[in-house]
Amino acid sequence: MPTDADIPSLIRDLEERRYAAMLDADIPTLDALLSDQLVYTHSNATVDGKASYLAKVADKYFDYLDIAHPEEQLILNGSAVLVIGRMTARVVVEGKTQRHLNNRTLTVWVREGEAWRVAAFQPTPIPQS
Repeated sequence: MPTDADIPSLIRDLEERRYAAMLDADIPTLDALLSDQLVYTHSNATVDGKASYLAKVADKYFDYLDIAHPEEQLILNGSAVLVIGRMTARVVVEGKTQRHLNNRTLTVWVREGEAWRVAAFQPTPIPQS
């Protein structure tokens, strides 16, 4: 079991795996990284649970073309880690509309047994100036 000192590095690695899995539509990896209680909020304020989000990625409802996700802050609090950062991405939605995302993000990782999983994701669009 990792110590508290190891957790930031572990979460950063898991974040890399999660975003790579989103780009690759790697459903088994996403399934392992996402909590069954997932609340995945999108930048247009729609919300998916784990099953609906995985189905949309698998069916290419969301087809991620590229993603950057610089981390700004990581907060460890007991069996939860908050990752505060940004996400910029190009994604094709419903096979027709390419969107450019530029969001501030909050990702909540929780310890479930021996594993860390994403329990919530919340983006906030950054207005264009």
